Amino acid sequence: MAAAGSSSVVGAHGALPDAADPRRGRVVVFGSVNVDVTSYVRSFPAPGETVHSRGFAIGLGGKGANQAVAAHLAGARVELVARLGDDPNASVALGVFARFGLPVGTVERMPRAATGVAQITVADSGENTIVVTAGANELVTPEVVHDERERIAAADIVLTQGELPVATIERLAAECGMRSIRFVLNLAPPVSVSTAALAVCDPLVVNEHEARAAGIGAAVADDAPVEAWRDAAAAAVGTVARSVVVTLGPAGAVAASSEGAWVVPASRVDAVDTTGAGDAATGSLAAMLAEGRPLAEALRIAVAAGTLAVQGRGTVDSYASRAEVLAAASPASAVEPRPALRPTPESEEPATP
Repeated sequence: MAAAGSSSVVGAHGALPDAADPRRGRVVVFGSVNVDVTSYVRSFPAPGETVHSRGFAIGLGGKGANQAVAAHLAGARVELVARLGDDPNASVALGVFARFGLPVGTVERMPRAATGVAQITVADSGENTIVVTAGANELVTPEVVHDERERIAAADIVLTQGELPVATIERLAAECGMRSIRFVLNLAPPVSVSTAALAVCDPLVVNEHEARAAGIGAAVADDAPVEAWRDAAAAAVGTVARSVVVTLGPAGAVAASSEGAWVVPASRVDAVDTTGAGDAATGSLAAMLAEGRPLAEALRIAVAAGTLAVQGRGTVDSYASRAEVLAAASPASAVEPRPALRPTPESEEPATP
């Protein structure tokens, strides 16, 4: 909460910590921004099959944008370094950033470029398929990292994802390593990043598929208990990355660092839409680490953020406020299902048949 006599940002997701609050760490996100075009279906079509959508929505997406909003809602001072096109989709993204109060001074519109787009299909099961067209996200180049090195040097956490060019990710890792800035990489999708870049990650954040692509847990069976993933993460500390987080969907997540290894289970809830839930967790994790919280505590809060997010449709509009997430993550309480879904903005409300 804001201190007496001070101001705070208030939006649809509740009050954020006051700008002067010393807990607010600085998170610099080098990230992708997409406009999500989502269709809701009973089940996914088979190859060659056409199915009718039960609803349709257009909204903000891109792992960088999602994680930046999540970290912002969690109370961090967020700077998003990103690129948009000069098309109408850019205005959609900027409008959502404005609604959340996310600063956009480092988000640039590029001439003769298209804003990134993600085509998403969500089945009644809550699972999704996603096809991404990078567009202007490909213009977040290593030269952009070079130009932003003073911003990097002032950060508590630098966060990026696999949706940017590999050369950019590797340049970020090198800059952070040289400047002793904590570097968090969500290797999603699992692109071929150098071992030198992975070695700087603190933590490397992956799901099971992405973990195996990075050389973690290759021998862990799909039906293995979560403790097997905890041990695999622990074995990767100091060999693959400085610390490791493996997200396990409804089973929760595991983490390991030089200080230990942990399992954080997720509460049982009815998943409505899993799109962007991992980004809610990763952005919240970065915000909590930027505050100076230990990895185990930050992971517990991140799992609560992801669990709350799957109970609403869409990406950032399903994200809970800092107060909701911290309450849900309290060791004394389990994450309770929300009494009602967070309302979707009228312009993005899925249509009904």
